Amino acid sequence: MTSEAVKQRIYSIDFLRGVVMMVMLLDHTRDFVHHGAATGDPTDLSTTTIPLFFTRWITHFCAPTFVFLSGLSIYLQKLKGKSNGELSWFLFTRGLWLIVLEFTVVRFGFVFNLDYTFFGVGQVIWVIGLSMIIMAVLIWLPKGVIAGYGLALILFHNLLDGIKVPPNIAFQAQPPPDAGQVLWFVLHQQGGIPLFGGAASAFVLYPLIPWTGVMALGYAIGSVYAWDAERRRKWLFMAGAIVTAAFVLIRLVNVYGDPARWSYQESWPFTVLSFLNTTKYPPSLLFLLMTLGPALIILALTDRIDGRSVWQRIAIVYGRVPMFYYLLQFPLAHALAILLSIAAGKSIDYFFLSFPASLAAAPPDAGFSLTVVYMVWIVGLAILFPLCLWYGAYKFRKKHWLLSYL
Repeated sequence: MTSEAVKQRIYSIDFLRGVVMMVMLLDHTRDFVHHGAATGDPTDLSTTTIPLFFTRWITHFCAPTFVFLSGLSIYLQKLKGKSNGELSWFLFTRGLWLIVLEFTVVRFGFVFNLDYTFFGVGQVIWVIGLSMIIMAVLIWLPKGVIAGYGLALILFHNLLDGIKVPPNIAFQAQPPPDAGQVLWFVLHQQGGIPLFGGAASAFVLYPLIPWTGVMALGYAIGSVYAWDAERRRKWLFMAGAIVTAAFVLIRLVNVYGDPARWSYQESWPFTVLSFLNTTKYPPSLLFLLMTLGPALIILALTDRIDGRSVWQRIAIVYGRVPMFYYLLQFPLAHALAILLSIAAGKSIDYFFLSFPASLAAAPPDAGFSLTVVYMVWIVGLAILFPLCLWYGAYKFRKKHWLLSYL
C-alpha cells in the first residue's frame, strides 16, 4: 500500500466508526432519559411511535459496524507488519482485558453501584473480547477459511433458533440453569447465569454467535485494503449493494433469516416498520444484512475523504478513540439523566439499582420526552468531544504499547 492509501483507509474507517459511536450515545441516552425506557420497547409496534421506533432502529447499526470494524482493524495490523505471533498474543490479552472492563468499568457506569450480587451484563464489549480470543486462534488459518467461518455463522445460525432453554430458567429463576443451558446462553440465547454457587448472577445480552462470525468476516474483508484504491472502492460498493439487496429479497420472502416475520399493519408506515423490525439478540441474518450492507457502502463512498471538513473531523475524533469513548459514554449518559431528574424534582433512587430491579423501581413519572433525549444526547457529545480530542492527541504522541489496550 502507498502512504496515501493508508491515509484514506484511516480516514474512512475512523469516520464510519466515529459516526456509529455518536449514534451509540443516542441509544444509551434514551435508555436513561426517555420516560418509556423502563417500561416499554421502542420496537413494539403496538405501543411505539414512528420517531421513537427510528430513534432505536438507527442505533441497530452500531454494534454490527463496531464488531465488523474491529475485525477489519485486526487485518490492518497485519498489513502494518505485525506477525501472527505478535497479533495472536495481543488479541488474546486484549480480549481478556475487554471482558474485565465489561464487568468492572462498564458495569459501574451502567448501574452506579458496587453490589456484585448482580455481576453485570455481557454487552458488546464482552462479546468483542470473546471474539478477539477466538480470533487469536483463527488468524493462523488461511484467510479463505476464516471468511468461510464468518459467513457460515452469519448465514446459518438462524437454523439454531428452534433450540430454546425453557423460559422459566432464563433469568434468576429456580431451578437454576445447568452447565449446558449456561453454555447455550453464552452461545446463542439471552439469559441469566448464576455465579459463585448462586450468590451472584450475570445476564448475557450479547450471545457469542454470530458476533464472532461478524468479526471474522471483517478480518477477511480487511484484505481489500491491500488493493489499489479504485478496485477497493468498487468492490466495497458492490458488496454493500449486494448485501443490502439480499436483505430486501430475503425479508420479502419472509421464510428464513429472522425469528420475527414481518406482516401487514393498519397503515403503510407501520408495515414498513414491521419490515425493518429485525431481531438483534442474537443478531439474525436479516439484522446483519440490513446493517452491514449500508456500512460497506459508506466505507466505499468515504474512501476518498481527506479528513479536512468539519463534519469529517468531528466524526474522526470520536472514531480514533473508540474504547476511551465507550467507557465514558455510559457514566456520562447515566449522570446526565440523574442531574436532569434532580432539576425536575423527580426521584433518582432507581438510578443506583442493578438490572432488572432498576426497571421495576422506576416511578411512574420517570424520564422525559424524546425531544429531551435528543437535547441531552447533543450535550453529551459536546462534553465528550474535547476529552476524545485530548486523548487522541495524547495517544498519537506517546505511542506506548499500553495505550493500545484503551
